[in-house]
Amino acid sequence: MFNNLTERLDSAFKLLKGEGKITEINVATTVKEIRRALVDADVNYTIAKQFTDRVKDKAMGEKVLTSVSPGQLMVKIVKDEMADLMGGVEAVFDTTANPTVVLIAGLQGSGKTTFSGKLAYYLKNNKKKKPLLVAADIYRPAAMDQLSVLAGQVGVPVHIERENKDAVSIATNAVAFAKENGHNIVIIDTAGRLAIDEQMMNEVANVKNAVNPQEILFVVDSMTGQDAVNTAKTFNERLDFTGVVLTKLDGDTRGGAALTIRYTVNKPIKFVSMGEKLETLDVFYPERMAQRILGMGDITTLVERAQQQFDEEQSKKLEKKIRANKFDFEDFKNQLAQIKKMGNIKDLLGMIPGVGKAIKDVDISDDSFKGIEAMINSMTLEERKNPEVIDQRRRLRIAKGSGKDIAEVNAFMKQFDQMKEMMKMMNKMGGMNMKMPGMR
Repeated sequence: MFNNLTERLDSAFKLLKGEGKITEINVATTVKEIRRALVDADVNYTIAKQFTDRVKDKAMGEKVLTSVSPGQLMVKIVKDEMADLMGGVEAVFDTTANPTVVLIAGLQGSGKTTFSGKLAYYLKNNKKKKPLLVAADIYRPAAMDQLSVLAGQVGVPVHIERENKDAVSIATNAVAFAKENGHNIVIIDTAGRLAIDEQMMNEVANVKNAVNPQEILFVVDSMTGQDAVNTAKTFNERLDFTGVVLTKLDGDTRGGAALTIRYTVNKPIKFVSMGEKLETLDVFYPERMAQRILGMGDITTLVERAQQQFDEEQSKKLEKKIRANKFDFEDFKNQLAQIKKMGNIKDLLGMIPGVGKAIKDVDISDDSFKGIEAMINSMTLEERKNPEVIDQRRRLRIAKGSGKDIAEVNAFMKQFDQMKEMMKMMNKMGGMNMKMPGMR
């Protein structure tokens, strides 16, 4: 996420390395590099200049705090200004009405339908709501089928009227259905449309007027950069949306949209989405995003994701097993499955402070665990629960069954033993006072 921008900003801060005080000369050079980095990230030049002017004003003449270098002080100033540029504080997502109607709008291919499924998942599992998905895209042939599949994966109903070619009546019928059947959230997935298509813009405006949604979310493909910001202005003039959703943040995102859309349309970013997994939807926190852009990690979001995926009861049982030194391959396999649900592996590692920079050039695929899983799946249940029974003959069978050579199986077994030893040592030292993810 924003790798190029992060790298460029890091280079700019290094210009202050070793300086005892922030001066007009060294700050001017640093600010110039920051402005170049922002413009290269597709931030509008005027906004980039205003941003760096504010940074310069704050930094000028600032004395270095105790044990804080000028470079670190500049990072702090830039982080604060960046968070402020993106809205400063978390925006409220209003779900107080019963039912709460959420209208989803945006360009073709921005990820509206996938986001609708993710939002339903988030509201059902995190907010204990009872959502209804509504297929109001009457133009894209596969849109209704896609939403239906997502609804099945989420475990929520979907309102579909395949023969109805009137998006307004589909939306009003769906709201009436929700009221009759106890659904307290209605998520209306509308067709993608160009801002210049007057007929299509009228249609979505008519849907809005008919159902009076509490939330109107404009979905933006983060990879489109400044173009997305310009489109958002046009949509906002017609819909007066309540918030923005940034999708595809796991792609080759330059950062321009994330940084400037709030400033340009004066509407908050409410959610960010990455990847196809339904669990990968995050509430947008400006300060956390600023930290990630600056390579400072985001441990808070990482912990929150872990708490969402790790069952508290399971965590307690696992802790007991670790205390008793009985952690086995079955436990390991279950933990891998939970971690995979949390999202893209490289993105997760990037949330750990200091790790993002270290792995920026390392190719870490979501398939990284497949080899390990293949080896575990090639074990019998007895072997998974009792690793000590796995002798050389069994290792040869596991290697053959998983498509690995014996050296890889031996290396994995050794790593597993080392991990168990480390857990055992931590236990003896009292380190198991630490909580497993999800425990309070």
